[in-house]
Amino acid sequence: MEIDWQGLLDNVVNWFTTTGANAIIKIIIALLVMLISFRIVTKVTRRIEKRLIEKGKLDKTIVKTLFYIARIALKIVIVACLIGYLGIDTSGLTALIASLGVATGLALNGALSNLAGGVIILVNRPFRVDDYIEACGVSGTVEDIHIITTKIRTPDNKVIYLPNGTLSAGTIINYSEKDLRRVDLVYSIAKTEDYKKAEDVILAAANAHGKVLKDPTATARIDKHTANDMQIVLKAWVKSEDYWDVYFDLQENVKTALDANGIVMPANQLEVKVKND
Repeated sequence: MEIDWQGLLDNVVNWFTTTGANAIIKIIIALLVMLISFRIVTKVTRRIEKRLIEKGKLDKTIVKTLFYIARIALKIVIVACLIGYLGIDTSGLTALIASLGVATGLALNGALSNLAGGVIILVNRPFRVDDYIEACGVSGTVEDIHIITTKIRTPDNKVIYLPNGTLSAGTIINYSEKDLRRVDLVYSIAKTEDYKKAEDVILAAANAHGKVLKDPTATARIDKHTANDMQIVLKAWVKSEDYWDVYFDLQENVKTALDANGIVMPANQLEVKVKND
């Protein structure tokens, strides 16, 4: 069977000269409008979002989430309008989208649970943007709460996306919700040392730190006796944002104070006896 190339070419030319050129121009215009509209929507919504957050009158977490949803909704509206502009029958498209929605819902059961989890998180608000949390075996600062996932940044600058379904159903530790935190540190001293003196030295070193609060007061008491040493636990209250500074400073300052006062921190030793028959 031979192909009539001349007839095929004539049909293509005829289509292009009658309706094709107009269709191509419409498609190009629609694509340009979509790209420009998407960029305008993103810039405008982000600018409004930034101003609302800077004013501080509305919760940062709610603002970021609502504007994230608004950007998606506006883009969907733009695409729907452009489809109508191209002359595509939207009634059939609506039925197709509905069918795809049902199929997608069955296939993405896990995603729907994440969607429900995102709603639960937004309603209950166990944490907010910029809070430091521990959940799902990881810890870090919350950067964004999306409707499906929550984005956190770890102290070593890794970004982790946690599914909201798992996150909302698990245990969440929020280290930023309260203004104060307690630094708990344990120090071992030899059993031959004067434990009262050691407690006073440790407590003085803690109170000398400018970020350790005077109310509630810090305490230093014996926590445990072992076969080789006594363990003294220091409990000092600080502002939440000062926790790690104080934690590491006290590790160094208390060691220096104990050494200066001649208080021995015992090392593990192994005693071996040889029996000679």
